[in-house]
Amino acid sequence: MREIVRFGSAAVMALAMAIAALMLSAPARGAQPGEVLVVPIHGTIDEGMAHLVRGAVAEADTSGAKAIILDLNTPGGLVDAATQIRDALFAARVPVVAYVSERAWSAGALITLAAPRVAMAPGASIGAAEPIPTTIKTVSALRAEFESTAARNGRNPKLAAAMVDSSRPFPPYSEKGQILTLTADQARTLAVSDETVKSFQQLLEDEHFAGSPVRTLGYSFGERLARFATDPVVSGMLLTIGFLGLLIEMQTLHGIAGLIGVAALGLFFGAHVIAGFSNELVIVLAVLGLLALLAELHVFPGHGLFGILGVLILAASVVLAFGIAFVGVAVQALAVAVVATAILFVLSTRIFPQNAFFRRIVFAGAQGPEYIASADYRGYLGANGVALSDLRPSGVAELHGRRLDVLTEGEYVPAGSPIHVRRVEGGRIFVVRVGGVEPHAELPG
Repeated sequence: MREIVRFGSAAVMALAMAIAALMLSAPARGAQPGEVLVVPIHGTIDEGMAHLVRGAVAEADTSGAKAIILDLNTPGGLVDAATQIRDALFAARVPVVAYVSERAWSAGALITLAAPRVAMAPGASIGAAEPIPTTIKTVSALRAEFESTAARNGRNPKLAAAMVDSSRPFPPYSEKGQILTLTADQARTLAVSDETVKSFQQLLEDEHFAGSPVRTLGYSFGERLARFATDPVVSGMLLTIGFLGLLIEMQTLHGIAGLIGVAALGLFFGAHVIAGFSNELVIVLAVLGLLALLAELHVFPGHGLFGILGVLILAASVVLAFGIAFVGVAVQALAVAVVATAILFVLSTRIFPQNAFFRRIVFAGAQGPEYIASADYRGYLGANGVALSDLRPSGVAELHGRRLDVLTEGEYVPAGSPIHVRRVEGGRIFVVRVGGVEPHAELPG
């Protein structure tokens, strides 16, 4: 019971520290009256970017900023994040200008169309917004979003639909089966953009912002960390580290591996909360799942109920952390993490059994200050005995009247169970619970 309290406290503390680091993300100062705020929309559009734009709109509205300029250079990203940005721009009470410096594709095109004023640099392009997966439902929903956004700002909704739906051509700029993408000159001709400017400075002059203080917003530490940690690949790595740390902790009970695992999971959950994928409920579920696993190990070992409950709660918290809209991504990341954890754990215990750290896991034969070979236990091959402690998978058993350290193949064997020595490798004795397999014939000696 003492171990569960100690490790449970450490787990909660590690989670709290990881989340606190993410929370230290407040802007250094608010916008000043008459200031022009520049919001970079660069790279993949995600929840962190939506968080930045929402904050910029709120800051501009409350401080009396002169305008917001969106500096776009993006190949697209999450549609949900783009619609959040669109809604925030619609609610803005200050002028909003979209400046496409290089490209505004896919979700970036929707954000551009949401701005009342659009300017593009020579060589820039806009469009190519076919959704993935290209199903009837997703195409129809996104096409309607583009059409209504374009119509709200006085642009041609049919042109916007052609950016999304290849069955809605816009001759002569696109044919049936093609997605519409426009150059800066074409966009100006079709009134998608209001002007073509050679530089950002020219944009400021043309929009009558020259002479006004200009400040480019940047991502806070928490937002940058959230954008990095919510990447599906990085999320899978954090889950693997977290699960592997917990699995090793279950075998060693020394705290270090557990703290590393909990810190990785804390970063995973905290980043997804900050990025806007989910809310604080997933943190509560994750802690409950960890506590249930600890209860299975230290309070009710061998019963299985708390272990199964803990695994289910922890898995649910991982799926919810990704958000309901990304259940498929969540299940994929979770499955990869579980498989990777199992492989790494098996490899670590097989390849590095004599390493000082991994000896704590597999209970390899201890050596004295001067090298002493481990005892020869081959005489116990095929012997029957009884487990004197829980085998998880290591523990103590009585064989031929002696107390010996033994190992199972990974299964849990409760104290008091009859056991059988299945194989002997040097100083390691591997046993199975009698009744689980057919015992080998007992050898003499």
